[in-house]
Amino acid sequence: MTSPALGRDFRLLWSAAVSSRFGDALRTPALALLAATVTRDPRVIAAVTVAAQLPPLLFGLLGGVYADRWDRRRTMAVVDGVRAVVVAALAVVVALNRVSVLLLLVAAFLLATLGTLFDSASFALLPALVPPDALPRANGRLQAGSAVAGGFLGAPAAGVLFAVAPTLPFALDAVTFAAAALLVLALAPVGNANARPRTRRGSVWSEIVEGLRWLRAHRTLWRVTVLTAASNLAISGIMAVLVLYALDVLRVPPAGYGLFTAAAIVGGVAGALGAGRLAARLGTVPALRVVLAVETVALTGFALARHPVSGGIALAVFAAGTVVWNSLWASYGQRNVPSELLGRVGAAQRMVGLLTAPLGAALAGLAAAAYGTVPVAGAAAGTFALVTLAAWRTLRPVAPAVLSGAA
Repeated sequence: MTSPALGRDFRLLWSAAVSSRFGDALRTPALALLAATVTRDPRVIAAVTVAAQLPPLLFGLLGGVYADRWDRRRTMAVVDGVRAVVVAALAVVVALNRVSVLLLLVAAFLLATLGTLFDSASFALLPALVPPDALPRANGRLQAGSAVAGGFLGAPAAGVLFAVAPTLPFALDAVTFAAAALLVLALAPVGNANARPRTRRGSVWSEIVEGLRWLRAHRTLWRVTVLTAASNLAISGIMAVLVLYALDVLRVPPAGYGLFTAAAIVGGVAGALGAGRLAARLGTVPALRVVLAVETVALTGFALARHPVSGGIALAVFAAGTVVWNSLWASYGQRNVPSELLGRVGAAQRMVGLLTAPLGAALAGLAAAAYGTVPVAGAAAGTFALVTLAAWRTLRPVAPAVLSGAA
């Protein structure tokens, strides 16, 4: 069977997403390096990272409301335009050597807050640009492009550019945001179902509750969201101690750590490119169960590995499964959620899925300090085994009338 064409508008959206991801990969490490030039207090440097992590939890649901209220294409363009101005202003401040800790905290928090609105609008816009059957492939292509732009291009270039001139990563990031805004504006206008006339619009809180209730009432989508949250508990934990596990247990040389982590990027790209084929062959819900089983085997292999090569292969397979899961999870929601609710339900999915990440990292840090990193890897594999068992018991294709072709 021939795969549905993704079309011009998807290519524009893909280019905008990749451009923004490249800029993000330049800015994020550059902010940390810039913070280190202002202070050597690890608490302050960590606070800059936290400032960029809080907005999705604080404002994610609010971003979903406005992604449903406003024209999504224009919202994305305006947000990227504002982000371009903010980062350009930061570049000027860096060039003038007027950087302060407070400025870095505000910039990181503001950019991440704007990002929550952009992400909600982008998630809700995609189903209007590609055929329903092409959504798994489209989401996979977006993740693959972002992984290459961020992991292979942006992150390595950030340190080099910062060493040449601290202002360069931020100036280039501003250019990528401006380019992304222009690319989004070039999309053909789409008629949003959410723009239909309303005799009375509810309050922001009531619209948030409406999205949460819809998600909670959809049996399969809610179960997938909860399983994602449980998975993120383990993923966050293993990522929190990955560098120590690689150096101390797998005996990865410090100079080779970048190559070791590149295995995860390669695996993620491979998984992203194969997500559409897997969904077409198995169906979305069965594919989700298979992916969890593969991830469990890979993470178990990682926990048992004692060599850089075997550990790197296991990490690559696990990363591939994680990206496939994310692509199929997003596609399932985009095909089943009404257009007027896509922003809010998508935001609720992401928020619930991310709630466990800080807890996983904190628990992993405490456990590693007390018992070492090996038990953390074993606990992560055990958690995935339980999640997989729960998925095979609860994630079953339902009646075709309910799935409406999404399984």
